[in-house]
Amino acid sequence: MLKTSRWFAFFGLISLAVLTAPIQAQTDVALSLYGAFNGSTNGNGTQQSPSNQAGGMVELRHISSPLMGFGVSYSYNRANQSYSGFGCPGDACPTPVAVSADAHELAGDYLVSVKLANLRPFAMGGGGLLINQPTGSQSSTQSSTKPVFVYGAGLDWTLLPHIGLRLQYRGNLYKAPDLTKLYTSTGAFQHSAEPMIGAYLRF
Repeated sequence: MLKTSRWFAFFGLISLAVLTAPIQAQTDVALSLYGAFNGSTNGNGTQQSPSNQAGGMVELRHISSPLMGFGVSYSYNRANQSYSGFGCPGDACPTPVAVSADAHELAGDYLVSVKLANLRPFAMGGGGLLINQPTGSQSSTQSSTKPVFVYGAGLDWTLLPHIGLRLQYRGNLYKAPDLTKLYTSTGAFQHSAEPMIGAYLRF
């Protein structure tokens, strides 16, 4: 009975030490510039070709343990789309249509990272919403909101105690946006590659 009590006391002390140990948590906010490089899609008699554009992203990230963390981000870039006929009978395709649009992305992700001196490589994955909105008063257009899968990897390089450089690659996978009423959506998945460079402020 005495031995059992000692074991309970021992495990109680261990549990108390774990629960009261300081958590090495850190939070940062980052601003990044990126290039959005997009692939064309075909489907339902339509070929859709998005233009490559520059954009910007603001990101809030919290690392709650030495390895795991999470982040939320908002990004914006121009997202002009070109629609044209594909595989039309007798080459009688409708007139191509160009739509000027903006893309807004709201995303959340989990990340895995490891600190090595003043470097922190990381990998991340998550999802969110991609909102494409035609600009101006273009006729026969509509907004399009699609779920998006986000993945990527990168490196944080601490230059000063609370300031550093963030290099990363992010990929987005989503259904091609349906922005014009003159063409049927391709209904295909579209991929955007986004190499980024930015700076972060760590709290």
